[in-house]
Parts: sequence; C-alpha cells; structure tokens
Amino acid sequence: MLADNLKTLLASSFSLYLKATNFHWNVEGSNFPQYHDFLGDFYSDIYGTVDTIAEYIRALDAYAPGSLTRFQELTLIKDQTMQLNSPEQFSELLADSEILLEFLNKTFAVATLENQQGIANFVAERIDAMQKHNWMLRSILKTSKV
Repeated sequence: MLADNLKTLLASSFSLYLKATNFHWNVEGSNFPQYHDFLGDFYSDIYGTVDTIAEYIRALDAYAPGSLTRFQELTLIKDQTMQLNSPEQFSELLADSEILLEFLNKTFAVATLENQQGIANFVAERIDAMQKHNWMLRSILKTSKV
C-alpha cells in the first residue's frame, strides 16, 4: 500500500512541478518579478523531491513509474493547457497544493502504520513545506482591505 501511495505522490509531485514551471514561464503582470521568483522557488522545491520519492519506491521493492502516460494515470493534479492570468495561476496552484497536502497526510499515516519511519519523516517534512507554500499562495491571493 505504501509503495502505491508513493507512486501517486511521485506522479502528483511531477505534475505539480510541471504546472508550476509552465506558470513560471508564462506569468505576467505588474508583480512579474516577484511572481516569477516565487514560482521558480516553488517548482524547484517540488522537483527536488521527485528523485527521493522514486528511490523510496525502489527501497520498498517496487518499480517507480517513469513515463508521462503512467504519471497521467496516477496523478491527483489536473493538467492545465490554457494560458491563465496570474490570479488564476495562483488559485489553481493553491487548490492543487491543498490536494497534495491532503494526500501527504494520508501517506504519512500509511508510512507510520507500516513502520517505515524514514519515509514517514520525509513525508512529514513535505507536509511542512506544502503548508508553507499554501500559506504563501493564500497571501498572494489575499486582497487588501482598505
């Protein structure tokens, strides 16, 4: 079960990385420099987890998925092919990040149940990182009250 969760986590992380990269390349607006930098940091953080997740899958004696077709079958993150404005981009990333955060919490429970403490620790760190990303995304989307 844990290996299956990690396969979904791998595909979903890669999908979120790809979407954030697309938004990084195509963001526009008066806050472009800040948005571009934020998105670059966001996708870099997500991408930095991909290899570790795949290695944990292998450590559990399962095979890591490694094709776009298989990722598309496994991911929880919906693809985006339209060009969105920056508020739409950040709203979509927040919704996707919340989906991933919920799944990370489920995966943490499974890792703990299966007594895989190293994987549980890694997932706990990802939970903390996603909570911080979500806070930042919510802050970007918040409108000022004057």
